[in-house]
Amino acid sequence: MSRIGKLPVTVPQGVELKVDGQEVTAKGKRGQLQLLVNSEIAVAQNDGQVSVEPRSNSRQARIMWATTRTLINNMVVGVSDGFTKKLEINGVGYRAQVQGKDLVLQLGFSHEVRYPIPDGIEIKCERPTAIEVSGHDKQKVGQVASEIRSWRPPEPFKGKGVKYEDETILRKEGKKK
Repeated sequence: MSRIGKLPVTVPQGVELKVDGQEVTAKGKRGQLQLLVNSEIAVAQNDGQVSVEPRSNSRQARIMWATTRTLINNMVVGVSDGFTKKLEINGVGYRAQVQGKDLVLQLGFSHEVRYPIPDGIEIKCERPTAIEVSGHDKQKVGQVASEIRSWRPPEPFKGKGVKYEDETILRKEGKKK
């Protein structure tokens, strides 16, 4: 038995969830998301809750059980509240700003890095050293934050680079004379 898979997904007020065969659609104030469910998983909706069950006892069905439940839960949370990832920039002269539909990063290269903001993603820079990536699709928000971080990941000696707000950098000791 999957501990996560057997829990029902509660659909809050303001979210319209529709199950049509193997396709699940969630619509809310932040947008609309769709999910095509694996054929070995059965999705049922009743009384404001969605339950997920495996159709058989095969290994693939058991693997996809909790995964499908989590994906549906992420859809419901995404269209109602949304997801946010915060990034920090450390380093002298390192900064970020939003110009139109681009995020402009100055990360110590000879040129500035222009990152086009994808559809469905919102990026804010309240300070030149803080970036906030938000949207309704959890996977897309994480992917965009990861791509921004990959331009200059934090280095272990001085900690310069782009890091997640809650990330801790393991620091190394420098050379000794």
